[in-house]
Amino acid sequence: MLQGKRIVLGISGGIAAYKMANVASMLVKLHADVRVVMTKNATRFITPETFETLTANHVYTDVFDESGDLHVPHVNLGTTADCILIAPATADVLGKIAHGIADDMLTTTVLPATCPVLISPSMNVNMYENKIVQNNMQILRDYGYEVIEADSGFLACRTEGRGKLPKEEDLVEYILRACATEKTLAGKKVLVTAGATQEAIDPVRYITNHSTGKMGYAVARMAMLMGADVTLVSGRTALKKPLFVDVVDVVSAKDMYDAVTARANDFDIIVKAAAVADYRPKSVADEKIKKSDADASIALSRTDDILGYLGAHKKAGQVLCGFSMETENLIENSRAKLEKKNADMIVANSIKEIGAGFGTDTNIVTMITKDSMTELPILSKEEVAVKLLTALSELNRA
Repeated sequence: MLQGKRIVLGISGGIAAYKMANVASMLVKLHADVRVVMTKNATRFITPETFETLTANHVYTDVFDESGDLHVPHVNLGTTADCILIAPATADVLGKIAHGIADDMLTTTVLPATCPVLISPSMNVNMYENKIVQNNMQILRDYGYEVIEADSGFLACRTEGRGKLPKEEDLVEYILRACATEKTLAGKKVLVTAGATQEAIDPVRYITNHSTGKMGYAVARMAMLMGADVTLVSGRTALKKPLFVDVVDVVSAKDMYDAVTARANDFDIIVKAAAVADYRPKSVADEKIKKSDADASIALSRTDDILGYLGAHKKAGQVLCGFSMETENLIENSRAKLEKKNADMIVANSIKEIGAGFGTDTNIVTMITKDSMTELPILSKEEVAVKLLTALSELNRA
């Protein structure tokens, strides 16, 4: 996702500096050109050689260091980076940048920067909450830098409180949001549903399906990375909630119906990727149903048709996309669903294809609209999400 992107990691002298080795490694695996700048104090916690090994690039610790492959490194790095992350950012570095002081390699790299600059403070809780430090953070925000809030927990100084460096994968997600994709959905509001619903039989049992939510979560995350304001209405799932996305947790089909219909008019694009139960028990037992020697049956009633409601109440200019998972007559059934639900697109896939369906990290889909049908090869669900969102964005502009 970061192919061709130059990411500069600015590391200052906090104990959390050791975590940045993992961040550098993760960025390299995303094919980024990773350049590391360290303060002198940072080298007391982790060596430059560690980062040189991980990134295959020279690590700069001195403004006058010309031994790497860059001419006037602090200016070159500042003006050619696609994103700069300063982590951990000590109180000293925060104060220097906030007040334009450039007296080492890290601070002189930040001043000429024209790319997004992310700053992740990490320090003792009392230092973090000091009014001077908090004021410097606000100054940086006012100047257009993004200050990442520190996490809370047990700190290296043996105290509890805010000041921990966020998880490495979260820091990488900040970088991805800043520069991974073109912001083709900037200014758009996207609503996504994902996961399976659960219909209670009694306090112990329920009816559900095999959906893990992976496809819907991929759509929500990629829409966010493409610049959209995203709301994700999610059924029960084991997946980690995506950062920078407003997540609304629901359980039953009725919960999802209420959550979606109450919000639908606020959105430009709606993607219904959830696997919603078509039926629910007519009555729910207050106590656990005890087993007996006789057979049992459960009377079922239809759940509310969310996609059908959205199609019938679609506002002007709104684009509506549904999903169709079939075991037979994939295209015919999906075309019929497109027309019946008044949707703009149906994404069809068959659970019989290897690499598609529930629980996989890949998918094989066909995007069907009134005037077109686009068959996609096997792709990661993130890649499918990008193709889907690009097509929906074009429909929204039409």
